[in-house]
Amino acid sequence: MREDVKWFKPNNGSKPPQALLQLNSYPVCPDPSRAMGLAPHTDSSLLTLLYQSNTSGLQVLHGNSGWVTVPPLAGALVVNVGDLMHILSNGRFKTTLHRAVVNKAEHRISVAYFFGPSRDAKISPLIEVD
Repeated sequence: MREDVKWFKPNNGSKPPQALLQLNSYPVCPDPSRAMGLAPHTDSSLLTLLYQSNTSGLQVLHGNSGWVTVPPLAGALVVNVGDLMHILSNGRFKTTLHRAVVNKAEHRISVAYFFGPSRDAKISPLIEVD
């Protein structure tokens, strides 16, 4: 019989989970080859939900394909796995290396919601992943 492992356990008297809402604005750029909207990075959160306006600009690094544009889809949210989810799942869920690029035709707006445990939560990776 396997014992239930508590891999995401708040301490007694723990603060609520952390959440951050970030509004991003990427103005039109006359020469996009000379500017970066947001440099390549991973999110340190557990999960990130991203709303994109109808203007593309989000790119993810996809194996040998290099940087791939994530086209905006009306009414959809992009879900990025953050560093904490990668750690907690022992790598089963991969963190997403991504960036934002600017363009010369349209102003781009995005809204990112970052979610993670409270700073005093004890976390650890799963012992085994089936």
